[in-house]
Amino acid sequence: MAIRILLADDDPALRRVIQFKLKQRGYEVTLAENGTQALEKLKESQFDLLLSDMKMPGINGIDLLEQAKALRPALEVILITAYATVSQAVEAVKLGAFDYLTKPFEDDELFVALDKALKFRRLEDENKELRGRLHGRDYLSNIVGVSDKFKSLMAMVQKVAPTDATILLTGESGTGKEVIARAIHFTSNRADRDFVAVNCAAIPRDLIESELFGHVKGAFTGAVKDKKGKFELADGGTLLLDEISELETELQAKLLRVIQERVVEPVGSERKIEVDVRLLAATNVDLKERVASGRFRDDLYYRLNVIPLHIPSLRERQDDIPALVQAFLEKFARGEAVKTTPRLMDAFEHHDWPGNIRELENLIERMVILRHGNKLDITDLPEDFGQAARAASAETDSTRSGNLTFHEAEKKLVIDALNKCGWNRSRAAEYLKIPRHVLIYRMKKYSITEDSRIS
Repeated sequence: MAIRILLADDDPALRRVIQFKLKQRGYEVTLAENGTQALEKLKESQFDLLLSDMKMPGINGIDLLEQAKALRPALEVILITAYATVSQAVEAVKLGAFDYLTKPFEDDELFVALDKALKFRRLEDENKELRGRLHGRDYLSNIVGVSDKFKSLMAMVQKVAPTDATILLTGESGTGKEVIARAIHFTSNRADRDFVAVNCAAIPRDLIESELFGHVKGAFTGAVKDKKGKFELADGGTLLLDEISELETELQAKLLRVIQERVVEPVGSERKIEVDVRLLAATNVDLKERVASGRFRDDLYYRLNVIPLHIPSLRERQDDIPALVQAFLEKFARGEAVKTTPRLMDAFEHHDWPGNIRELENLIERMVILRHGNKLDITDLPEDFGQAARAASAETDSTRSGNLTFHEAEKKLVIDALNKCGWNRSRAAEYLKIPRHVLIYRMKKYSITEDSRIS
């Protein structure tokens, strides 16, 4: 991709000469007649370098430098000055300009200054990328798990992260979709730029367009000043649209256009702004079903579903529970050696975790805060914790001498309850104090059918 240079000068003859010379060297050049126009172009597009005259009507070179740096901190700026303003140029360097050229200058002086600035920018980018990748490795080390499903998921994360492909993250609430999205960002080439997450379901419907694309002052009641949208805030980085299924059809069409054209149009403005964003979307519902029922656009679905990534529920990766419990204990106990009894871990491993990892984390935090000692047991569980898990753990303790495994004890508990309730699943679930769907899940898990009935 060609290097993009923004050239700002109020002298049309000098603009044309410099533009011609830069194009001969393979640079892509955009022209601005003054500082005001240059700022507008900086807002609309990405540039690698700004080459600007010092003396221009309205916004001069110094003012342009300060505003350009506030808008694009990584942008390199070279100023063009006359002999009489060299002292100002030196001051400009202190304010963040990379270099300055004194009129009249030779072609070689121009190209040497450009080469130095662009080489410096490349080194800065490489250093940021290296720091980002190191941070990414640190970030990944804090995501724990030992199960095959977890390892498979993380292998996929490391495979897709370096690309710019759009990813659709699916999974139940609480499985850690945003955690995985952050892992993708922090192990990508965009790790040194911003990660922006927006929950589409948490924003009022009449404000979601403004939240995503921004607005200008006076666009609607309450718009007292210009505001950047999430796409602009994530420019150069990664944007996560969580609960994407909750977007209304009209906004889905606008989002599709942004994905296709890579430009956003703030509410109340006709100005289009280029954005360079890696897009991730997340949902806990079946988008295919939404497409089939006409509630989600099929063309947007296919744009989002370039790489599907399913986050397994906690009950699908029960081997990870001990490692997760240990990690949360270390997080909330703050250096104190808090441990769990085998009986409590049994209860954890055989609970269905409808809230997934978020439920487990919240439970550990609650138990650590309310604990009586440094060893957590099943008696420390809150009353509303899964009764089947408690009972199964108790059953395990009472049958260990008879060589029953935990799974055998739990299966026996379910069969006993069904027998007691005449194999009425609703009454058996009520007897066990668990939801009916949890009972059915356990019946499938242990292949329990009416053939298991005890006469």
